[in-house]
Amino acid sequence: MVLWLVWSAALLLGAYLLGSIATGYWLGYALKGIDIRQHGSGSTGATNVLRTLGKGPAIAVLLIDMLKGLLAVLLIGPGLVWASERFLPAGVVDFALWSDWLRALAGLAALIGHSKSPWIGFTGGKSVASSLGVLLALHWPVALGTLGVFAAVLSLSQIVSLSSIVGAIAVTVFMIAFRQPVPYLLFAIAGGVYVIVRHRTNIQRLVAGTEPRIGQKSSQGPT
Repeated sequence: MVLWLVWSAALLLGAYLLGSIATGYWLGYALKGIDIRQHGSGSTGATNVLRTLGKGPAIAVLLIDMLKGLLAVLLIGPGLVWASERFLPAGVVDFALWSDWLRALAGLAALIGHSKSPWIGFTGGKSVASSLGVLLALHWPVALGTLGVFAAVLSLSQIVSLSSIVGAIAVTVFMIAFRQPVPYLLFAIAGGVYVIVRHRTNIQRLVAGTEPRIGQKSSQGPT
């Protein structure tokens, strides 16, 4: 049982490290030799990459960051199956329930890794794209519903941060609507709150009416 717990902890650490891959930061250096944290909003996420590096790099960062969240959750399944055959005595734990909890925790670990990457001084992005990847792995209808809300708000407002915040709130609603397991619901609540907190400076600019729309440069330096 001890080895089972150690292996479970190792899987969560792996999810964190996978999430911590600093895609936008490394792409900024590779393409323009810049530290993207010193430009635009200071985030390493796709929106700031779009403003700083352009559409192509932004799409690449978006897809890779989504993939990080997706893999962080999907790898839990085979990882637990492998460990159960070696470390887990029969009947000791409810495997399905343990798997649900670990998937939810792995998703949260990936979000934290993305925004608090040890490779770049525990800085990073705002975990929106990684969150979508996690949701695709947990329950794809929830992911599509959340993406639909994001797209609808974006089409009306042209403000990515506002769309992300509304989407972060909608996740919990969709988890309840689709009757997902408690661990997934708690992930939606915790992950949604985390994404909103990561947007606190954007919220200040939204209130002040200075938050840039798509295609506009940020009127402020890195925050």
